[in-house]
Amino acid sequence: MTGGGVASIAGRLAGRRGRSAPPLWAIPALATVALVLLPLIYLVLRAAQNGWRAYLGAIWTPLVGALVLRTVALAAGVVALAVLLALAVAWLVARTDLPGRRLWAVLGALPLVLPSYVAALVLVTALGPRGHLQQLLEPLGVERLPALAYGYPGALLALALFTFPYVYLPVLAALRDLDPALEESARALGAGPWRSFFTVVLPQLKPALYGGGLIVALYVFSDFGAVSITRYNTFTLAIYNAYRGLFDRTTAAALATVLVLLTVVLIAAEGRLAAGLRPSRQRPSRPAPRLALGAWRWPALVLVGGLALVTLGLPLAVLGFWGVRGLLRGDAVAGLLAAAGNSLVAALVAALAAVVLSLPIAIWSVRYRSRLAVFVERLSYAGFALPGLVIALALVFFAARRLPALYQTLPLLVLAYVIRFLPEALSATRGALAQVTPAFEEAARGLGRRPLAVLRTVTVPLVLPGMVAGGSLVFLTAMKELPATLLLRPIGFETLATEIWSYASEAIYGQAALPALVLLAVTAPPLYLLTIRPVLAGRNGG
Repeated sequence: MTGGGVASIAGRLAGRRGRSAPPLWAIPALATVALVLLPLIYLVLRAAQNGWRAYLGAIWTPLVGALVLRTVALAAGVVALAVLLALAVAWLVARTDLPGRRLWAVLGALPLVLPSYVAALVLVTALGPRGHLQQLLEPLGVERLPALAYGYPGALLALALFTFPYVYLPVLAALRDLDPALEESARALGAGPWRSFFTVVLPQLKPALYGGGLIVALYVFSDFGAVSITRYNTFTLAIYNAYRGLFDRTTAAALATVLVLLTVVLIAAEGRLAAGLRPSRQRPSRPAPRLALGAWRWPALVLVGGLALVTLGLPLAVLGFWGVRGLLRGDAVAGLLAAAGNSLVAALVAALAAVVLSLPIAIWSVRYRSRLAVFVERLSYAGFALPGLVIALALVFFAARRLPALYQTLPLLVLAYVIRFLPEALSATRGALAQVTPAFEEAARGLGRRPLAVLRTVTVPLVLPGMVAGGSLVFLTAMKELPATLLLRPIGFETLATEIWSYASEAIYGQAALPALVLLAVTAPPLYLLTIRPVLAGRNGG
């Protein structure tokens, strides 16, 4: 019998077995999902331990109302500014004759590599009342600048300028996928470029805008570093202060549940807005004609160039200045090396654990697809929607009460990373497994191989590239995670993220710059290769 015949028979067997065979991977998959849901369940129980009346009394206060307004206002402002920047840069790169389009396409995405707390550190040192800009203007009689780097303006800039690539990348991809025939028809009917954009192009970009905007809003809801450095009080900062400053764990838990509720409302609202919208999944037969900017060419170059200068040139210049100054002053690097080693160890262990735990869920949902399997898979993404501070707080409560031996240990910190970033490993592993025909696995079983042997010799080698990609993303994001690390790290266990935040919060910028530079050097190149380059490599980019 030919190889194709064997594959065909095995494929039919796989189809039958996929429907009827017991999901052998259900137990580890269910155990993993239970771990993911543990923080949320325990957090609710902890918040309501004194009764629901006391819980409602704790959250139904003017302070909580003000926190809701401040957090929502910051998220709305950041999303609005991020959408405007993303639309402008993506449209200029994809649809105009802007000089140097390929360069601007890359530079527009690179701010993604900077953590928000590093961005806030840069803005405070550069634009603060006594920052670098004030020092440059001091010969002109400027002794102090307005405190625009702090409060709402500072948090808005620190978050919007460095999260807009979350909107820019999907919008750029969507613009490349749009069929230019609709725009040409609109222009043939007398519509100008602006009217064509707002009536034809913009409606087709809504899926990308809603999806990117949701990611940015979730980022703002979960951010702790930027709002703490810019001193803008939101839920995350209030939760941290309630736990660390007041040692009031019940109040911290109650505030955390409100933040979770806000997150659920946000996700539900985005789902309702995006309902019925179907993004284009086919490439156009030909590229869209590029609009000649004419006299607008120089203003467009000023826009993209100024944005690149602020989001890339300024951080590198400020961090380089303080880093060199710290080295010349003789700042110790032994602690920096230890922090880098701790970051690498914790992130690497978390990445390996996330990949291993994602495999049973991926196999169950792909090979033995059922309503239960799909439901379990969806639940495994819950950690991605929960702020890292909320996950960490719940694990602190659980470990301190139920497993004190686990409290303030590396395994607990790794568990928080896994819960938070498991979706990154799962999505990559599942995507790789879905593209592998089950015929090979069925053929191996037909030859008498046991399930674990089939997994080791057939399944894992075939999906290994996807597993490596997913694990790499977990590693990179865990390296930058700040709030969970602050709450869960063992005593004396410093990472690059905690070093940056600790020194920045005390205005010791020379010491903060060195770990920031090391963090960027470690995470920026692979993050670009894994997340940015695949999008920018699409057609019509130049």
